[in-house]
Amino acid sequence: MSQTAIRKILRIDSSANPGDSVSRAIGNEVEHRLTTGHPAAAVHRLDLAAGMPHIDADWVAANFTPPEQRSPEQQERLAVSDHSVALLKEAETVIVTVPVYNFSLPSTLKAWIDHVCRAGVTFRYTESGPQGLLADRPVYLVMASGGVPLGSPMDFASRYLKQVLSFIGIEDVRLVGAEGVASDARAAQQAALNTLDDWLPVSVTRVA
Repeated sequence: MSQTAIRKILRIDSSANPGDSVSRAIGNEVEHRLTTGHPAAAVHRLDLAAGMPHIDADWVAANFTPPEQRSPEQQERLAVSDHSVALLKEAETVIVTVPVYNFSLPSTLKAWIDHVCRAGVTFRYTESGPQGLLADRPVYLVMASGGVPLGSPMDFASRYLKQVLSFIGIEDVRLVGAEGVASDARAAQQAALNTLDDWLPVSVTRVA
């Protein structure tokens, strides 16, 4: 990993089970290692278990209205989206913790994606196809799966998330996956931490 000092970290948690989440537990370790190596870094935490509004017809109309022509109501309708995009743009490193639900991702995380994927803001269409407008930066994609092998044809979560991040310009996606949580959660977490060692080899207490 680059030795450039990290000043801002964005952490996004999407498990609906804050109290006993494998993805969140591993995310804690990623955050701990990052802040150990970069003690001046500020961490902004976005917990999607608290909910994320879904886009609707009013949101779409506001989004496609030129900024200078938006009504106060339209500006308010885009406030969550504008804030989400701003946090993502500012972050120099991102942690996203994701449980695999029914072969895919939590609906609240999909809602967040819909808020940050905006034409002319985070991507644009060109003659050669879509072009991401965000600067690349490391994204630690922390995933926990009860039984679906990550990267397999049954896994529609990790492949989709990598594609979406690439679509807006982020290619440095570092998958930290815990597979087989339903059968052996401890072994699954340890395997994920072994992967994390390749990027953040910090000697700290591991997830229990």
